[in-house]
Amino acid sequence: MTSLTRVDTKLDVLVFAASLRGESLNRKLAELAASIAEHSGANVDLASLRDFDVPLYDGELQESAGIPPGALELQRRLVASDAFIVASPEYNRSMPGAIKNLIDWTSRLRPQPFDGRHGLLLSASPSLAGGNHGLWALRVPFEHLGARIFPDMFSLAKADNAFANGELSDPALRERFKNNVLAFLSLAEAAKHYPCVKRAWVEFLGEPPSENAGAERKERTA
Repeated sequence: MTSLTRVDTKLDVLVFAASLRGESLNRKLAELAASIAEHSGANVDLASLRDFDVPLYDGELQESAGIPPGALELQRRLVASDAFIVASPEYNRSMPGAIKNLIDWTSRLRPQPFDGRHGLLLSASPSLAGGNHGLWALRVPFEHLGARIFPDMFSLAKADNAFANGELSDPALRERFKNNVLAFLSLAEAAKHYPCVKRAWVEFLGEPPSENAGAERKERTA
């Protein structure tokens, strides 16, 4: 594989782990992705899931108190970014409840901040699958809301033994991870500056190019 040592991107990228645990393996992976993005020239906003703290979604609570500050903060930081990277653990072959609940709250905002934004999904787990099942579940709400999730997700298996001195200890795996992140940044950079790439992505998904596409993804209040 040819190494993509640098893409010289000028993107604004939001990066966070979908885990609340301080020593989370996914937080370590998110920090590595943020470092690669910074070295490529991107402006990185490395966030914590605690920055976006929200109560359990409740339609009556939304009607009485409005959207909670945590969801508004995620909206603000998404709108300020060209792309986002999320490193998420796998819970029972699905996504963590905390990130799904945050997505549900944030999806109630208009304009809806996920629509049209490029995203990269990562996972780290001590398991042999590396949390990959959870990423397939996490793609669903993001893509439903119009996010352009990068086809190549990265799952780090046996992650409890994969880190050394803040890096991935295996050189081949380290190179593959870097190339995965840089390839994502290259696509997001092209989509930002070349409208034909943006149009081609929408057509690839089987959707007609439309500036009002996001309006078609509104959810009904349960």
